[in-house]
Amino acid sequence: MELVINGATRQIDSEADTPLLWVLRDELGMTGTKYGCGVAQCGACTVLVDDQPTRSCVTPVEAVAGQRITTIEAIEADPVGRKVVDAWVANQAPQCGYCQSGQVMAATALLKQIPQPTQEDIAGAMTNLCRCGTYNAIAAAVRQAAQA
Repeated sequence: MELVINGATRQIDSEADTPLLWVLRDELGMTGTKYGCGVAQCGACTVLVDDQPTRSCVTPVEAVAGQRITTIEAIEADPVGRKVVDAWVANQAPQCGYCQSGQVMAATALLKQIPQPTQEDIAGAMTNLCRCGTYNAIAAAVRQAAQA
């Protein structure tokens, strides 16, 4: 099966029903996308599929064949993703950092869809869980990235 990941076509040997997360991490060695809960609740595994935030832990790899998959490894190559990462650093958003790749992906997807989000837009889109509770810093980073 062929996947387009971070702009490159990759051949994979996984079964069609293998979750995308495990293809990325185990077969392709792209460990920036994290495993959190395995049931699409926490968002640590968020990647972009055709610019839409997607929970890779429950997405069968066959469901994304032929679509553009973007992972945290390439997010800074995207102009919006670069603004998000810069704002994340400026606002010191992460504490432990485990959820942050998924948070950055969700924020990038939001700003691609709504370049000037309201506080309600941010609250509605940033549903990933952060065990450290850095939600205020995350929201501030999203607002800063939107203004950049």
